[in-house]
Amino acid sequence: MNVESRGVAFPVRVDATGGIAESAGGERIRQSIQVILGTRPGERVMRPDFGCELHSLAFAPNTPATANLARHYVESALARWEPRIEVAGVNVANDLRAGSLVITVGYRIRGAGDERVLTLPFSLEQPS
Repeated sequence: MNVESRGVAFPVRVDATGGIAESAGGERIRQSIQVILGTRPGERVMRPDFGCELHSLAFAPNTPATANLARHYVESALARWEPRIEVAGVNVANDLRAGSLVITVGYRIRGAGDERVLTLPFSLEQPS
């Protein structure tokens, strides 16, 4: 498994030379996790199963049950779509003030032993 592969950075942007920015290594894996968790299944025509069911919770109540379901969706999606990591743990906390979940993913990059943490907010607020 090539941990040091290079590719287009996420989000896509122009670099200092005027070309398309690239990412590699641990940064590329972090960006891949964000893409997986931010993609709804069915959103990609050629890969209809790709992504995470997290968005099905967009208008769910901000309860411990919703947080547990979010944790399950994140763990399942990463186990299926990101073979370069071993998930050490997923913690989902309810942020009642912000009307969101705070998702923290601890992971190890396979073959490198590099341990990292990624924290993402996920809004549950319903439109006013």
